[in-house]
Amino acid sequence: MDYRTAGVDVAAGRAFVERIRSSVESTRRPEVLGGLGGFGGLCRLPEGLRRPLLVAGSDGVGTKLELAQAYGRHHAVGIDLVAMCVNDVITSGAEPLFFLDYIATGKLAPEAMALVVEGIADGCRQSGCALLGGETAEMPGFYGPGRYDLAGFCVAVVEEDELIDGRQVQPGDRILAVASSGVHSNGFSLVRRVLASSGTTESTRLGGEDRPVIEALLEPTRLYGSLVKALRQQAVPLHAMAHITGGGLPENLPRCLPSGTHGRIEASSWERPALFRWLQNEGEVPEADLWNTFNLGVGFCLVLPEPAVSRALEVCTLLGHQAWPLGVVEAGAPGAESLGGLPY
Repeated sequence: MDYRTAGVDVAAGRAFVERIRSSVESTRRPEVLGGLGGFGGLCRLPEGLRRPLLVAGSDGVGTKLELAQAYGRHHAVGIDLVAMCVNDVITSGAEPLFFLDYIATGKLAPEAMALVVEGIADGCRQSGCALLGGETAEMPGFYGPGRYDLAGFCVAVVEEDELIDGRQVQPGDRILAVASSGVHSNGFSLVRRVLASSGTTESTRLGGEDRPVIEALLEPTRLYGSLVKALRQQAVPLHAMAHITGGGLPENLPRCLPSGTHGRIEASSWERPALFRWLQNEGEVPEADLWNTFNLGVGFCLVLPEPAVSRALEVCTLLGHQAWPLGVVEAGAPGAESLGGLPY
């Protein structure tokens, strides 16, 4: 017996590392030392920082991977992996510094794995962070043929006196919504049940958009790092930010607001995208479950003083993000009226 007959091809693993080398090196930042292949990635802190704080986050793509692997959309979930981590750490005002990935698979499929890493590198380039390293593990017998799982880890940096943590939020502050690109990477256990019960195929079209439902569902998670960076460079006073992930607006917006305040959301301020209407109709999903599972078209929220609203909207438009006034911060505990009649 040898390792290869046991299911692990060391030579194929080395060839895979060589294949992805150019993608990884395309994300390099000036602070990075060394190259791919060491036991650990090395990265200096950016110069000129007085009291730097490191902000770290970790996440995965969840059961969206099931759908992506079934339809061969490997590049897209690489972007998803970066976005789910980066969009979290930037809520503190931090700049993404470097990213690490972990890929576990039953048997190394070089073409699919290379597409995943190229997607990860794409997401890192969009976010301005270095893909510092990672690990690819072959685990025959643990994962089925053609199956893989992903985990991502992001480290960002912010000056301590520039940290955004919600302490500046005041009643009367405005809440701006920044549009999502779709479902992003949350709620896919429910999505897959809807697909199974509705008999959806690759040719099923989304009503009103003439776009395949599967394509819309596998649209990569939108990255908001460049937007936050631009807002800060334009001196837009950001009091808090929220990444709208699992749990939707009801769970994620309160995470960025201080005790003694709540957000009043105007549910009629935007038209719910067709994809969410399709999911509700095909799955007969109750309204409360929609709000508490999906982002419903809102991928990110900005909380800022009212005089800064127009400037923030201008910056969003300039960078190609659809944004709109979503609500207002109020004093006191949330009531049933805070979010479309739902407890919030």
